[in-house]
Amino acid sequence: MFSQLGDRLQGIFKELRGHGTISESNIDAALREIRLALLEADVDFQVAKKFIARVREKALGEAVLRSITPGQQIVKIFYDELTALLGGDAAPLNLEKPGRILLIGLNGSGKTTSSAKLALFLKKQGHAPALMACDLQRPAAIEQLATLGKQIDVPVYAPNRGEKDVQRAAAAALEWQDQQEANIDIFDTAGRQEIDEALIQELKELKAFLHPQEILLVVDAATGQQAVSVATHFDDALEITGIILTKLDGDARGGAALSMREVTRRPIKFAGTGEKLDQFELFIPERLAGRILGMGDVVSLVEKAAEALDEEEAARMERKLRTASFDFNDFLAQFKMMRKMGPLENILGMLPGVSNVQGLSVDEKQLKRTEAIVLSMTSEERTHPGILNARRRQRIARGSGNTVTEVNELLRRFGQMRKMMKSAGKMKKMMAQMARMKT
Repeated sequence: MFSQLGDRLQGIFKELRGHGTISESNIDAALREIRLALLEADVDFQVAKKFIARVREKALGEAVLRSITPGQQIVKIFYDELTALLGGDAAPLNLEKPGRILLIGLNGSGKTTSSAKLALFLKKQGHAPALMACDLQRPAAIEQLATLGKQIDVPVYAPNRGEKDVQRAAAAALEWQDQQEANIDIFDTAGRQEIDEALIQELKELKAFLHPQEILLVVDAATGQQAVSVATHFDDALEITGIILTKLDGDARGGAALSMREVTRRPIKFAGTGEKLDQFELFIPERLAGRILGMGDVVSLVEKAAEALDEEEAARMERKLRTASFDFNDFLAQFKMMRKMGPLENILGMLPGVSNVQGLSVDEKQLKRTEAIVLSMTSEERTHPGILNARRRQRIARGSGNTVTEVNELLRRFGQMRKMMKSAGKMKKMMAQMARMKT
């Protein structure tokens, strides 16, 4: 997400910070580079032009030019303007009664999956959502929603087979909802390959019937400028209340996100960051601006860790590390916890300064091979790695689809890690003894 733009911007600012003094020509040269980077990232031309003008006006202020660290000051100005461009403060959902949310968008944008992701997100927050299948154009969408609802244990209303009247389906959904314990209704609606009058009319009638508190447009971030055009058309017709950007993990440019808020004046409320149902997060502009500029996003990282972490498991692991009795069972548990937090590329991007490290990447295939090696061990072997002789290593290599060399390399690195833990434990004991001697 935004990797191309982030790399370009970080390079430009690194050079700018290298100047002892900043002149108007330095700033103009940097801003030309930034403007080009924005356009290459698929940011709308007018949006890029206005954005650069705002940054230039503030960057040429006397306070900046005479500052001791003008380069840093300009980065701060850029960060503030980027946050404002993305929407300023995060916009919360309106969940007042009757709590109806209408999801709209074109076919293929990810409406049905986003409906389930939003339901899971709200469920984790303590709400009781229900999913309403109102896509009568695509029977597979109804089946898909029912399947997703089962996966997240959320009730799903499915209309009668052959139903073609969306308003009648919505009325039946509301009657069904009276028997449920749900307090928020999420309506998944029909899309088309492109916006046409029939689709808009159907959605207008549904809006007039339901009076939803939220109308969220689901847009595929990877479609770039087309996504901005789609958002404008839907907003003109239906007055959307917010946007869900999907497939942000697959778009290295990210220009749609930067243009969307400026063009529609509607907030981006959520972002889909992966295929899994829990890879869905609040869109918080200042955090995203920090990630783009390589400042990291520690708050999101801590939130993800807190969600993935089991307190008892964490306490047990801490004891294991302290006593240097860490084994391959613990190694596997740590692996699973990291997996829960999402793709490791995304996790690394949240660490300040890590995105600036050239050539840093996570080889997911290598991680899977490592996991396969550990899973091919018996319970006894995981607990007592010292018993892994040549014959056992050959069996593990065959079972995991790896070579004996790769198995040996993992055992070597694991041994080094345990040695480091043991040394850390000894150091801790020695420091404690010294502290006691002083008292």
